[in-house]
Amino acid sequence: MLSPDQARAQTALRAALAQFSHEELANELELDVRTLERYELDGIPKPRLISLAIERLLDQRRAPAAHDPSKFTFIDLFAGIGGTRLGFERAGGECVFTSEYDKYCQITYKKNHRPTHEITGDIREVTTTPERIKAIIPDHDVLVAGFPCQPFSIAGVSKKNALGRAHGFECNTQGTLFFDICRILKHKEPTAFMLENVRNLKSHDKGRTFTTIMESLDELGYKAVAKVIDAKPWVPQHRERIIIVGFKEQTAFSFDQVKVSDEYPTLGKILQKNVDDKYTLTAHLWKYLRDYRKKHEAAGNGFGFSKVGPKETARTLSARYYKDGSEILIDRGGTKNPRRLTPRECARLMGFPDTFEIPVSDTQAYKQFGNSVVVDVIEAVAKAMMPHVVTLKQAKAMQQSLLRV
Repeated sequence: MLSPDQARAQTALRAALAQFSHEELANELELDVRTLERYELDGIPKPRLISLAIERLLDQRRAPAAHDPSKFTFIDLFAGIGGTRLGFERAGGECVFTSEYDKYCQITYKKNHRPTHEITGDIREVTTTPERIKAIIPDHDVLVAGFPCQPFSIAGVSKKNALGRAHGFECNTQGTLFFDICRILKHKEPTAFMLENVRNLKSHDKGRTFTTIMESLDELGYKAVAKVIDAKPWVPQHRERIIIVGFKEQTAFSFDQVKVSDEYPTLGKILQKNVDDKYTLTAHLWKYLRDYRKKHEAAGNGFGFSKVGPKETARTLSARYYKDGSEILIDRGGTKNPRRLTPRECARLMGFPDTFEIPVSDTQAYKQFGNSVVVDVIEAVAKAMMPHVVTLKQAKAMQQSLLRV
């Protein structure tokens, strides 16, 4: 039975946990995360001290933040479970707006990031007019988005010129989610952006899709560069993704400034020791996958499962991993059937820390991590962008200050 003081302190703790991450609050209270979570459930032994500490922390949050010239703000579009957010936060950014359509991703996002703003579901409901964009989306320094790749309708510009019709991104990207990004860039004019997509974006529709994207960004006044980056130097996974970075003004940014490790990790770094038997493939499924592979090998195809051990690197984790796990099966040695990765191992494979909570089913977790970015890759790109973002931000602030004089 909790005393009245303990009950009040417990209520205050739960309220604080709704505004701060477990790690942030535990650090402020000089507790480890497990102790903090036990207090939330079982009561607090020294309620007065904990209540005072929470009050101090809440007072700090309510107080106007001092301007930090090394910080920048960003918006998180097509946010998924917040892998991009984590990377940009580690580079010193503050997220001021989030959009994510999937309800299960929203659950995971809210559980881990505890945003102080509401998550917008469908970004298309925001970008209907310039007025809505300006009213709903806060001013920000960087727009980040892992946007879906959709077919682009490439308009004949010369024909439209002859007919006196509009062309450019307003026409070429209409009906795609990239169009919504373009409209936000047009009406909010952030200092920079970072877009992430599958590597095949460059070759989609014989390269016309990528050309339209880069031309649309140029039309909006952004100097954009792109590079396909493999995650292997950061995590034990061969995962190539295209990263597009653009700035409103000319900068010295180069992908050569992205720091890459010389030591490639292997799966032994992320594998758990004690794994539930439910992740081991059944005899029926294991036979099916072997037969499927033999069939395609006989036909000269490369389709089939991939079985790997702790000293190897995995194939790309996909959103379909929940179906049979065939792209990454863990070798258990001897005649034992291989197993799937656990959701926690998938989280690690994507660069998420072990403190990242998984509040959804295994099926949803596999989809979410398979669709996510590798956090470490985004962090490295964000840190390379950050000095240029801050420099342009300070120059813009100085220019505005001189105009007010």
